[in-house]
Amino acid sequence: MIEKYAVLTPEEAAEQVHDGMTVAMSCFTAAGAVKVIPAAIAKRADAFHEDGKPFKINLITGASSGDSLDGSLAAADAIKFRCPYQSDAGERKKINNGEIDFFDLHLSHVPQYLEYGFLGDIDIAVVEATAVTPEGHVYLTTSQGASSTFLRKAKKVLIEVNRYHNPRLREMHDVYEPPPPPRRRALQIFHPLDKIGTPFCLIDPKKVIGVVETNLEDEAGTWKPFDDASANIGRHVVDFLVREQIAGRVPYGLLPLQAGVGNVANAVMATLGQDARIPPFYFYTEVAMDSMIDLIAEGKCLGASTCSLTVTKEKLRYVYDNFDTFADKIVIRPQVITNNPEAIRRLGVISMNTALEADIYGNVNSTNVCGSKMMNGIGGSGDFTRNAYISMFMTPSIAKGGAISAIVPFVSHVDHNEHSVQVLVTDQGLADLRGKTPRQRAELVIENCAHPDYRPLLREYLAGASKGHIPHDLRHAFDFHLRLMESGSMMPAKETAGV
Repeated sequence: MIEKYAVLTPEEAAEQVHDGMTVAMSCFTAAGAVKVIPAAIAKRADAFHEDGKPFKINLITGASSGDSLDGSLAAADAIKFRCPYQSDAGERKKINNGEIDFFDLHLSHVPQYLEYGFLGDIDIAVVEATAVTPEGHVYLTTSQGASSTFLRKAKKVLIEVNRYHNPRLREMHDVYEPPPPPRRRALQIFHPLDKIGTPFCLIDPKKVIGVVETNLEDEAGTWKPFDDASANIGRHVVDFLVREQIAGRVPYGLLPLQAGVGNVANAVMATLGQDARIPPFYFYTEVAMDSMIDLIAEGKCLGASTCSLTVTKEKLRYVYDNFDTFADKIVIRPQVITNNPEAIRRLGVISMNTALEADIYGNVNSTNVCGSKMMNGIGGSGDFTRNAYISMFMTPSIAKGGAISAIVPFVSHVDHNEHSVQVLVTDQGLADLRGKTPRQRAELVIENCAHPDYRPLLREYLAGASKGHIPHDLRHAFDFHLRLMESGSMMPAKETAGV
């Protein structure tokens, strides 16, 4: 299906990209990420730099990507501006050093920002597909992200046609973009598996510069074995959901679940599947992880709406080998739909995301270590948290062998404020913050979520805080963080002396 288009080498495709261009590339995690063209662009940048010539691009993606995309371009010093999310260690270092301008953005806003012109023009879109037809039908691979918007808004298009991926993925895809305001129609999504679009992106074939043929796996990582902290968090979440069912606040059969990406979320999903008290349920989420695939195969999950198949290589091969089992149980959508506030609120999604840290009043930091050092970005956590039926944040209570407490007097950076966060969960326990005053929240979080080693320090802070609606002592609100920066531990020296 590529006869109409010029077949290029990766190097020939890279020659179409020039210094200062804005380039949008497909991915949502490493799933569906373009692979050989960005690596070739990185080599082109290296050659320019060796000759003393400038070469940097403005890079926009759906979310994070694989090593051959973010990793190679960051290593080649080929990125001037990056948006909206990343997870590459080398790129993160350059962002925090000020060598890459990074714009953190809610993932549901990426297509809208491009549609409204807030991020300028896209010079070239580079997208991975299983096929592109003469009439301009582009069939995507293991993710959608913002690819449909990239293809439509870009001046020119390069396509990696990846023969590794199962062409039947088109049976899962549902491509739909809301029109711009003010006369948008309501999304006709009333069930997690409702489809409202087409299985392909439609583009003007004249924009296609050419295609590059590949046969490569997604650069998927592996999930760590469940540790005790993750297992405990999973048990607390399950017990909470069971109590909500008994109380009649959540219907039997649950509501659709959303889980952020990561080892903790993967462990929680697996724990849900193992508990006989939890009936079969649906997902309406951003990423489908290994545990979700297992739950579908076991019949515990009835279906999943997602933006990407963020699974290990072995699990993706399992899906391809058993496609009949999964074809009608997984819907892959663009992020403007998976993360859409209207759909999330209408379906009553229960959101479960991970936090870097939370404070005793329920504010959550998802992005910046000690308030300044960017980790990955806000991702889609804000899209779901603000609009969820119940919003949860999960984190182990301590890190670095106890040197860091995830529960602090005041978060060093606020991504999700106390008005949006309803439930906090650590390996120590769960704090239901709904309907609680700030002081009540603080007492619950300290007693239920903080690690025992840090509870006395947090109680001391609360006792010494000034009177008011939200008790704070601004002279000591960041003592935990200051100690960490000065000594490598949030514990005072006298507490660490005997450890």
